[in-house]
Order: sequence, then C-alpha cells, then structure tokens
Amino acid sequence: MSRSSFSRLVVLVCLFVVLAAWLPAPLAAAQEPTAPGAAPARAPSPAPEKKEVKGFTLSPEKYQQAIAYRRARYWHHFLGFAYGVLVLLVVLRLGWAPRFRDWAERVSGRRFLQVIVYTPLLLLTLAVLGLPSDLYGQWLSLKYEQSVQSWPSWFWDWTKGQLIGFVIGIVFIWILYGVIRRSPRRWWLYFWLASLPILIFLLFLAPLVIQPLFFKFEPLEKTQPQLVPEIEKVVARGGLTIPRERMFEMKASEKMKAVNAYVTGFGASKRVVFWDTTLQKMTPGQALFVFGHEMGHYVLGHIPKLIATIAGTLLVFFFLGYQLLGRTLGRWGAGWGIRGVDDYASLPVLLLLLSLFGFLADPATNTISRHYEHQADIYGLEVIHGIVPDSAQEAGQAFQVLGEINLADPEPSTFIKIWLYDHPPLTERIVFAQTYDPWGKGEKPEFVPAQ
Repeated sequence: MSRSSFSRLVVLVCLFVVLAAWLPAPLAAAQEPTAPGAAPARAPSPAPEKKEVKGFTLSPEKYQQAIAYRRARYWHHFLGFAYGVLVLLVVLRLGWAPRFRDWAERVSGRRFLQVIVYTPLLLLTLAVLGLPSDLYGQWLSLKYEQSVQSWPSWFWDWTKGQLIGFVIGIVFIWILYGVIRRSPRRWWLYFWLASLPILIFLLFLAPLVIQPLFFKFEPLEKTQPQLVPEIEKVVARGGLTIPRERMFEMKASEKMKAVNAYVTGFGASKRVVFWDTTLQKMTPGQALFVFGHEMGHYVLGHIPKLIATIAGTLLVFFFLGYQLLGRTLGRWGAGWGIRGVDDYASLPVLLLLLSLFGFLADPATNTISRHYEHQADIYGLEVIHGIVPDSAQEAGQAFQVLGEINLADPEPSTFIKIWLYDHPPLTERIVFAQTYDPWGKGEKPEFVPAQ
C-alpha cells in the first residue's frame, strides 16, 4: 500500500517521485529472476476452484492476519515519516551536510565534480540512517508472507536502487544549484521546467533499462503462447496496437506474491507485461481483467494526466520551498553551518520541506488516484465484456484473489481510506463489478463502445 516514508524522502531529493509513482504497482493498494536460459512454454498453474463472489470475504484466520498486517503497515507509514523527519533534523544538527560540502570543495573547484562527491555522500548517509525503517518494512512483508525475497537479494536490490539514485541525484542536484546561483528569485520555476523533460525521459527509459535491473523478462509468446491471442483480442478491442514481440512475462515470483499486469512505456518502449504470479494464481479470464484494468490507465490517458498533476504539485512545492527555505536558513542556517540557499548543504532543509509538503498532500493526491483507479475498473469491465464469459464474476473473483494474497484490509476506516488509499477499498470494487451492467440496462458503456 505504501512505500517506506523515509525512502520517499530520498526519492524527492532527485525528483524520482514521478518515475516511482508510475513504476508498476499492484492492481489494489497494498505494494526475482529465475535461472537464466530458455524457459519452455507452459500453461498457467491451476487456479483455485471458482466460487460466486458478492463481496470481499476472508476466512477467520486470514481476517485476523489481514487486520494485524494492515495495522502494522499503517503505523509504519506514519511513524516512518516521523522517523525520516527526525533523521534529517539529526543530519542538520550534527552538521554533516556542511562537512560533505567542505570535502567536495577540497576535491575540486569545479561545480560538477563537487556535486559528484557531495551527492553520493549525502544520499548514502540518509539511506543508511533510513535502513531501520526499510528493514522493518521488509520484515513485515516476510512475516506476513507478502514477500519471499531473501535478505541477500533484498540488500542487493537496495544497493542497486541507491546506485540509480546517485546517478539521477547527481544530475538533478547539479541542475538545481546551478539554477539557484543564476536566478536566486526564479530558481523554483526554471528548475521545474528543466526537470520535466528529464523525468519524461526516465519514464521512457524505465522499461528498457531500470526495470530489467530488478526483474527478469521473457517474451510472453514463448512462456504463455495460448494467452497471447486472448490478450490481442483485448488490445484490439481497446484500439491499441501492440505487436507480440512487445508482450512480456515478468518473473516476480521469486520476490513477491502480489499479482499484476500492465502496459508501460511509450513509443519504442511501449510494452505489455504480465507478472508470472498473476498467471499462476488467476484464471485466464481473471488475468485478462487485471490486464484490462491496467490497459485502461494507458488508454484513458491516466499516465500523462497523473504526470501533469504531479508536475503541477511539484511546481507548487518548489514555490513554497523557495518561500520557506530562505526564512528557515535565516533563522537556523548559521547554526547548521549552511552559508545560504545556494550552498549544497541547504539540500537537507529543502528535502525536509518537500517531504512535509508531500505528506500533507497525500489525501488530495490519493483522492485523484482513487478516481483514476475507479475509471480503470470500469474500463477493465467494458473491454473484456463479450471476450471473457461472465466477465463481472471474473472481475469480482480477481479482486477476491488479489485481496486474499495481499491481505487487504476488509474494513479500512474513513481516515485511513482518505489518507493512505490510492485505490478504492476492495469491497467497494467487488460490489461495483457485480452491479455495473450498462448492456443489460440498454445504456451506453462509458469508455468502450458496445460490440
């Protein structure tokens, strides 16, 4: 359901937030590689016997597990944010950022080389201090059987994530402080403008370069040849053209139990991806609904809309950061050893402000996300109608399987829903899937024309 709050702080440093927000996430809010070599074509693992679904239900044992797991996750979210703020305050109080700046200035008088030295030192310090929160999050996933990833594998992924963050952070921080020095009063606008094309490029690059660093991908035609024609029917029904060579199976099962399918990238990087867990735990009809939902995000323009929303939000955040950064440094900067706004050592202060803004904006951004997720549910139901028999039940059963695997909260409070849920609760989604029937009522479907 949520990333580690402290990890989000590091993400905000390099403005990786847009990319992180649109890397594949499970169909419902909650949240490797196999041995190399050719894998023989195979059919999906036998799915559990289907039963009629009218609402999200759990066995007594699963119910208690879900309540315990979700409550722990909720506490982790809020306490993790507070812990991240505390870490930043400690870094400022102990003067580590000015110390890193001094080391960088001794290495070279050239700004770019200084950033190459300063950025990894600061980001690694924040990441290491944030490890307790990240480790606890992984421990929870293992305890409640949401993750099957070994600790060595988890640490290796953590290391790769830091290295990627260093590279991206160096670029953004170099641009940020270059702009601040050239335009002290308009840096917030010019930096925002400069960051947008880089972020869009990262979204293009992610499926080609970044995602394969964490998971193995194989052609879907090779691993699931019997499913490809059914996917093509759904893709054609939605008016998309995605050739078979851009359909892939992602080996998620060695790291997690969540299920997912998605369309990602654009232009030359556009592709269809099914997690192998989805094909193992769902029937083909359920898997096609999951795919139809994710395809809905793509067809309905949710990705560019959300990027535009986040971009607008970042513009507001940068402006507020500009307004408050100078005042904060004017009051406490000297004691922290920070020379001014254009000093690299001011970065933890800006990061602190941005993280506070982001935390307070969560209810608004999640409300927008829930709206998009509901639209994607509608699209998923419409795009498989007539292709998948009894599509409403297949969708409801997909949600039920998803909730059982992810230990979804069966009774989230209104506060938790508003503040943390970027998807509607599963019970609401199942009820909607069972009652949405424009075809039977003689009405026009909302997104996909009736066939």
